[in-house]
Amino acid sequence: MAEGRVIVGIGEILWDCFAGRRELGGAPANFAYHASVLGNNGIPVSRVGSDGPGKDILERLRGLGIKTRYLQIDPVHSTGTVEVSLDAYGIPDYKIIEDAAWDYTAWNDNLKSLASYADAVCFGSLGQRSEEARGTILKFLESVRRDAVLVFDINLRQLFYSGDIVKKSLELADVLKLNREEIDTMVNLLKLKVQTEPEKKCMELLKRYNLDLICLTLGEKGSILVSPDEVVHHDGFTVKVKDTVGAGDAFTAALTHHLLKGTPLEKINDYCNRYASWVASQRGGTPPVDRDVLEAVL
Repeated sequence: MAEGRVIVGIGEILWDCFAGRRELGGAPANFAYHASVLGNNGIPVSRVGSDGPGKDILERLRGLGIKTRYLQIDPVHSTGTVEVSLDAYGIPDYKIIEDAAWDYTAWNDNLKSLASYADAVCFGSLGQRSEEARGTILKFLESVRRDAVLVFDINLRQLFYSGDIVKKSLELADVLKLNREEIDTMVNLLKLKVQTEPEKKCMELLKRYNLDLICLTLGEKGSILVSPDEVVHHDGFTVKVKDTVGAGDAFTAALTHHLLKGTPLEKINDYCNRYASWVASQRGGTPPVDRDVLEAVL
């Protein structure tokens, strides 16, 4: 993989367990993979067990060309797993196993050093469900350079989030990414003024938390990018969906890549939708590289 900008995904890493198969999962791993595919140095930060599934994750990542230096090994807790079921449209439902190794990701000098030269960091709410992991993520975010781009891909799962986690994350973030279900949850969680139009909900969030950009994804209907100066819509691309696992992480990776490049928002929206829809047409969150797709996205 390329050695471009240093783009970090921090939080949960695990196996997505489908009926009869398993796939590498967790937003940080998927995000780091796609950031690397797009020409950057994508680095996952998390923790696996010293068990067989943990060793398999390390082997899988190395096979994908991803550095594993910042994945900690836990001698006590098991590697994370998620039971995934897909509906008729390939939309996943997750049952996330609690008290996994990634809940114990610890702050150390290794992570402090990485934070000092990271160009961008993507983090979510799920990775902060335990006090220890949350403390590590917050220290990491507070240790980056002032010009690093911090992307909060909110990733609300089950009940592994709270108002405090979301508010603190928004205060630290430059960019918020969320989907159409999550924005309605945010309206209630943060007691926003009720708005019917999604753009107005995003604008209120943008102003309240002094964000540079909000990305609202709408599944097969595309996405909306909202900045203080622009509102950019994209209608999405029609594909035959195999499963949507990892498509959102691919979108976030493309978004981060092009924000660092200074690409105009209209083009960013097209590139991100194009890339995420291709991932949805593949199986699993880390499909092999398609050169034609990359050329269109880059």
